Amino acid sequence: MEVTAMQHVRPPEPDRIEIDGCDTLARLFAKRVEQWGERTALREKNFGVWESYTWSDFDRIARSYAAGLMKLGMKSGDVVAVLSEDNKEWVFADMAVHLAHGTVNGIYPTYQAEQLQHILQDSDARYLIVEDEEQLDKYLAVADRLPLVEHVFVIDWKGLRNFTDERVWPIARLEELGARALSEMPAILDARMAEGRGEDIAVLVYTSGTTGKPKGARLSHRALLFQMTAVPVPFAARQGDEILTYLPLCHLAERIISLCVQLRVGTVLNFAESSESVFLNIRELSPTILFAVPRIWEKFYSRIATLMDEATWLGRTGYRIAIGIGRRRARLLMDGKSPSAVLEGAYRLADLLVFRNIKQELGLDRTRIRLSGAAPISVDLLEWYVALGLPVSEVYGQTETGIATFCKPGTRPGHVGHPVARTEVKLGAQDEILVRSPGNFSGYHNLPEATASTLVDGWVHTGDVGAMLPGGELRITDRLKDIIITAGGKNVTPSLLENRLKFSPYIADAVIIGDRRKYLACLVMIDRENVETFAQKNAIPFSDFRSLCARPEIVGLVAKVIKEANDQFSSVEQVKSFRLIDVMLTPEDEELTPTMKLKRSFVERKYAELISDMYRSPAA
Repeated sequence: MEVTAMQHVRPPEPDRIEIDGCDTLARLFAKRVEQWGERTALREKNFGVWESYTWSDFDRIARSYAAGLMKLGMKSGDVVAVLSEDNKEWVFADMAVHLAHGTVNGIYPTYQAEQLQHILQDSDARYLIVEDEEQLDKYLAVADRLPLVEHVFVIDWKGLRNFTDERVWPIARLEELGARALSEMPAILDARMAEGRGEDIAVLVYTSGTTGKPKGARLSHRALLFQMTAVPVPFAARQGDEILTYLPLCHLAERIISLCVQLRVGTVLNFAESSESVFLNIRELSPTILFAVPRIWEKFYSRIATLMDEATWLGRTGYRIAIGIGRRRARLLMDGKSPSAVLEGAYRLADLLVFRNIKQELGLDRTRIRLSGAAPISVDLLEWYVALGLPVSEVYGQTETGIATFCKPGTRPGHVGHPVARTEVKLGAQDEILVRSPGNFSGYHNLPEATASTLVDGWVHTGDVGAMLPGGELRITDRLKDIIITAGGKNVTPSLLENRLKFSPYIADAVIIGDRRKYLACLVMIDRENVETFAQKNAIPFSDFRSLCARPEIVGLVAKVIKEANDQFSSVEQVKSFRLIDVMLTPEDEELTPTMKLKRSFVERKYAELISDMYRSPAA
């Protein structure tokens, strides 16, 4: 296969990866406990008060969990699954499994019983840790089909006082069992930890299921240690930096940003109270590092757009002038040019009078590092953040590759930067992006054929289409399978227009349709909060979300957004018809993955009749 190599490629180093002489996560953790014992490792809210846990606390609880699992019969290499929202027990359990030389299998808490069954069966899990009664019910619904699962441990036993099942324990009981085992045999974990090798599988990370059933990617200790060293310094994180952990820890990007970076430099993890409180927690905490998927960055922008819409004339005018100054400065910076002294002075005044308040309103006033990943993000949105003085860097990678490229300061928005250290990136057939590095996965669990088609001669075939720029930067075009070929033979990249539409505060998501059709159409999901505010302000009556979507004024509002977006594209790339999806989609719905990515093929199947209607009646 003929390929085009990316400029400035560095060949991979030898396979052995170590940090401070440690080649497994367990050994590195033990070293960090020795170094940082009484420093704060993580914090979690309890009855409205942030409670801190030191590295010594972390070690004590994780070792107790590990010894308890071993006392119950856990062997080296056994799989332990975790079904929970992010919390301290998730992290304690994760490290406990590594200490006991096992493999962690994180499961999205939004999965339903049948999905849970598939993951537990596919991973051959022997032990399961669940968050609460709700998650336990999912297991109980399919328990008779999961003979390999020997024990289930519940983090929050509330509501289960009268429940009895010899296989189901409160996790506190596991901790007590392990503490007794350690008091009787203090060295019980040392021998188990000594068995660990860098090539051993540390975690199973299941793909989000956009192209069928989730597949379990096998990630070794070596691969995760590599991720800790590959991103610069890594990306200037420092000991004591505050991170809000809220994206699922079973997602590789969140594992790297939260858990791996913490082991590398000693950041402090702060757990969001719930998925609904994320924005409040960000405002309260003002983290110094924030990693977010595009949907979060879009919501920040929507928040300010809504506030400006409701502001006084003076407030709106001040923002309009300030953002104009910020955009002029941003475009110069993005082109690698220096703003004039006059423009820089005007920006500093705009920051003092306007942008500083916006940063505080969003909880971004202390952030030094802002990262976006897991899906493409709008170039317009990135420019807006640069204008505020809050540049957001894109990282690119997949479950199978880890972080492969990283935007250094000054990288123009829309590009995903250069390959990280010791990582090779090149383009294959149809400009598919191929990645090779020590951070690559070791194959899919129990799926040799899928592994062979994805991992070829050490190169991961990502399924993404890209382009390489003269300076060696990578630009992502789209997913190979998502490229639309119209009836006229024109290739269209749907993500470009979709991201332009999502820049509007009134549109939460959009799916472009048009493969083998004579023109493009679009399914739109409106942003409920912002559109409801628009309706209330304009005295538009509605009773629920469905009736809101049916209002002609709202359809007209979306039509205006689409027209403005169409003006940025050629005729063949413009949307000629659209329909609103009149149900609110959440990660619990089949249309969305747990990381809030639309399952394009599923959406096209589920809304086939609505799509057909768009082509029968083009005018919306």
